[in-house]
Amino acid sequence: MAASETELKELMVAGLDGDAAAYRRLLEGLGGRLRAYFKGRLARVGRGPSEVEDLVQEVLIAIHTRRHTYDRDEPLTPWVHAIARYKLIDHLRRTRVSVTNMPLEAADDIAADSDHVSVESAYDLQGLLARLPDKMRRAIHCVKIEGLSVAEAAKRCGMSESAIKVNVHRGLTALADAMRGRARDEDG
Repeated sequence: MAASETELKELMVAGLDGDAAAYRRLLEGLGGRLRAYFKGRLARVGRGPSEVEDLVQEVLIAIHTRRHTYDRDEPLTPWVHAIARYKLIDHLRRTRVSVTNMPLEAADDIAADSDHVSVESAYDLQGLLARLPDKMRRAIHCVKIEGLSVAEAAKRCGMSESAIKVNVHRGLTALADAMRGRARDEDG
């Protein structure tokens, strides 16, 4: 039986607190979920099951090396799914899968968020977000990172929907300005 979000999160938190057995159970549980995820995604783009295990191992290693970035107040599975999705996108780019050779419903897994992936790898996203005022940072985190709707983000942040939209817009503009400034500093 597959572990629930609550069980997986409890195992992650216990693992972060030093419980090696809980952490091992977490990785085993996530391994099964990741295998199913990658098997389905790779089949949609005409790839064989031989690549599944490599991707599962890459994600488990990424989870292990980045576990300190996990926010205990947030659900675990969206965090794991984001890592898995980025690893899949990177893998398919490295192995040169053409978007024109895949079914339309699978193209979203390759094309979506490509700018976000390259920005995230080029810049310290957390450092940039930390520069923003709290309301902007929370609005961007909810809408752009967690993928909540504007209405859901407004409810969670205790702001109006208009305030969420304004804070996301202004925050993204400020982040773009900060990245341009950082790029100029590195070039000059």
